[in-house]
Amino acid sequence: MEKELSPSMPAVSRSVAKLAPLLLSLVVLSSLIPSTEAYDALDPNGNITIKWDVMQWTPDGYVATVTMFNFQQYRHIQAPGWTLGWTWQKKEVIWSMVGAQTTEQGDCSRFKGNIPHCCKKDPTIVDLLPGTPYNMQIANCCKGGVINSWVQDPANAASSFQVSVGVAGTTNKTVRVPKNFTLRAPGPGYTCGAAKIVKPTKFVTQDGRRTTQALMTWNVTCTYSQFLAQKTPTCCVSLSSFYNDTIVNCPTCTCGCQNNASQPGSCVEADSPYLASAVNGPGKYSYTPLVQCTTHMCPIRVHWHVKLNYKDYWRVKIAITNFNYRMNYTQWNLVIQHPNFDNITEIFSYNYKSLTPYGGINDTAMLWGVKYYNDLLMEAGPYGNVQSEILFKKDPSTFTFHQGWAFPRRIYFNGDNCVMPPPDSYPWLPNAGSRLMNALVVAVSAVVTWLLFYI
Repeated sequence: MEKELSPSMPAVSRSVAKLAPLLLSLVVLSSLIPSTEAYDALDPNGNITIKWDVMQWTPDGYVATVTMFNFQQYRHIQAPGWTLGWTWQKKEVIWSMVGAQTTEQGDCSRFKGNIPHCCKKDPTIVDLLPGTPYNMQIANCCKGGVINSWVQDPANAASSFQVSVGVAGTTNKTVRVPKNFTLRAPGPGYTCGAAKIVKPTKFVTQDGRRTTQALMTWNVTCTYSQFLAQKTPTCCVSLSSFYNDTIVNCPTCTCGCQNNASQPGSCVEADSPYLASAVNGPGKYSYTPLVQCTTHMCPIRVHWHVKLNYKDYWRVKIAITNFNYRMNYTQWNLVIQHPNFDNITEIFSYNYKSLTPYGGINDTAMLWGVKYYNDLLMEAGPYGNVQSEILFKKDPSTFTFHQGWAFPRRIYFNGDNCVMPPPDSYPWLPNAGSRLMNALVVAVSAVVTWLLFYI
């Protein structure tokens, strides 16, 4: 029986008490809504920072150098590259650009004589392609919009272009900073904050004897959310071990389900005679995944195999398989959490770097391919996989094969969290009782066989 509200209670207290069940329901419902928060526990400070440096004033505006710095440790922007957008606050136009271009010119009919490069209120910018003539380039431009992560390839972790803005302020008191920044890389996923005016950037000459600075600088910070990037996962993990014949596959329908009846073309069988036409058909240049028909329907599968057990060491084999017929993954990477990474002894054909997102705890590793050897993960087919092995040293105080300890806690591929199998499905370690029972069964079978044939 519910307790009645006392008439002597203040009116505000009675109102709050009546609203309590409703507030509790809202809290429960909010916990069920998927979070779009752009926070990565393994890279808590990762972001893409867009820096605008006004380098000179012009009669009706300014010339600025815009640079995108990828401060994410392992997430990069892959082909077909980034697309940057913003909204002008006044009637600014872009007179010219070096190292990039807008996708549309817009309506420039109000101009006579010199026609601006772009007159749109909300321009969309893309990088120029490799091989662009030198007179249209600046440093860090013209990579087709590809920006690598700063851990994997720091020399290519930035992208720049120069823009000449007109019909704008001509001093740092009259310039209006653009707003509503958007970054697609190449699809959704990044959320950009408002531009903030900061201390002007300083530049040091190559001989280190002179320092100059920008006339004005503002920064924009963009953070990534995997949920915003795609509503379904993009990779999964399967497991196996030398001590158990069970192969734990990726969970069924991890990234989608085979549904060719209602969604024809959602996947292609590896031996299908129509494979070539499906790969080269509609969507060839859309970068929409066309995956091989599997139970999990993921473009990428990472397989972790506990291979060997030595007296002082143990060995793991890691294989990455690409089931996407439309995508070569250039400069792919893995991030793996496992407690034994603080005792890694040797890795054979991947690059390795320790990541320490939790201070002094060394349980997170970043792996990527060796340049010109296996840094290119080919599209689905006979060459669509890369593999390597890792040798770990045993720490007697922590090492065990029990309760799934030998398997990773979490795996990321190209910055996206891969779906792990449920823990209760991991290959179990045979215990002493089961080994004794197996031996007893073998012995009884041998005795029965001998009795049947010789008595």
